[in-house]
Order: sequence, then C-alpha cells, then structure tokens
Amino acid sequence: MVGPAAKREAVAHLRAVKGVSERRACSFVGADRKMVRYRSRRPPETELRTRLRDLANERRRFGY
Repeated sequence: MVGPAAKREAVAHLRAVKGVSERRACSFVGADRKMVRYRSRRPPETELRTRLRDLANERRRFGY
C-alpha cells in the first residue's frame, strides 16, 4: 500500500519529467484527482501530536 503523499509525489514527478497531463498521471498511479489537489486547511498542531505520542510511549496501555 502506498500512501497519498507518495502518490502525490509520483503524479508531480510524471507531470514534471514526462510532461504528462494530471489526468493521465493520476490514471497511471491509480490516484484520485481530488486527492492530488487536496490541501489541508487544518493547523498541523505538532506540539499536541508529539505530546500525545510521548504519552502513548510512556503508558502503553492507553494506546494512541
């Protein structure tokens, strides 16, 4: 399984190097065009995520 980020990179590579259209690059990679164009508007909240990971590592029973 390849994640959305890798598929976005593959589509960008095909478009830049081979000069293929977005539609054709998405069909080659097997990615949805909406996924390629998607940009998250949510703030990354990196501090919160790192704190949650630290807590999950501290107390394994709680999970993540």
